Amino acid sequence: MDRNQLKQLNKLSAKSYNDQKALIKRILMGKPAKCPTCQQNLQFLETQDSKGATIRCRQGCTDIELDIS
Repeated sequence: MDRNQLKQLNKLSAKSYNDQKALIKRILMGKPAKCPTCQQNLQFLETQDSKGATIRCRQGCTDIELDIS
């Protein structure tokens, strides 16, 4: 992997991270958001032990685990 490819990979990784962070923030504020893949509404679900939560769509193409402690 040359330097330009590494820079491009870092750029894409940073964009993905920031997009996911904005999505999580939007959901936690109670605003509606759609799955980028299937366009279904995303849901915030707490786990039974209340130490974690997930943000996911019904099909499961978006499934983000959150650690709430």
